[in-house]
Amino acid sequence: MIKVQSQDFDIGAELAALSHGDTTIGGVTSFVGYVRDLAGDESVSAMTLEHYPGMTEKMLGDIEARAQARWPLAATLIIHRYGDLKPGDRIVLVACASAHRQASFEACNFLIDWLKTEAPFWKQERTAAGPRWVESRATDATAAQRWQTPKPAK
Repeated sequence: MIKVQSQDFDIGAELAALSHGDTTIGGVTSFVGYVRDLAGDESVSAMTLEHYPGMTEKMLGDIEARAQARWPLAATLIIHRYGDLKPGDRIVLVACASAHRQASFEACNFLIDWLKTEAPFWKQERTAAGPRWVESRATDATAAQRWQTPKPAK
C-alpha cells in the first residue's frame, strides 16, 4: 500500500492495520524516518518536501512491486509525507510483513534504500544561512547498488 500525504501518521495504527487478520504473518519489520535538527554542523529549523503528484505514487508503486516480486511478502506499506515539517516530525514509514523475519528485514532495507535514491521527492532545509536544497548522497547510491545483484537461488 502506498500513501503520499501531508498529514502525520500513527505508527501503531498503521502497523496494526497492515497485519490485521492475517495469521500467516510471522513478523513485521518497519523503518520510520524523522526530520533531524542538524545537517552536518548546521542547525535545521524546518524542512519542506515537494513531490510530483501522480509520478511519485507510480514510482513508489514500482519500487514496492519489485520488493514483492523479490521476497515472499504478505503485505507492504510505504507512507511518505510532503509539505512543511519541523525537526522531530515523521517523514516516512516503510513496513514489510512476511511469514519469516529474513524476508521482512531484507525487503524493508531494500525499500528504504530505493526510496532514498529513486523516489521523486525534493527536500529543502531551512538553516540560519538560508534555505538550501538537499543533495543526493553517494552513500545512499552505494546502499541501493547492493540490490542490483540478483537474489541468490534457494
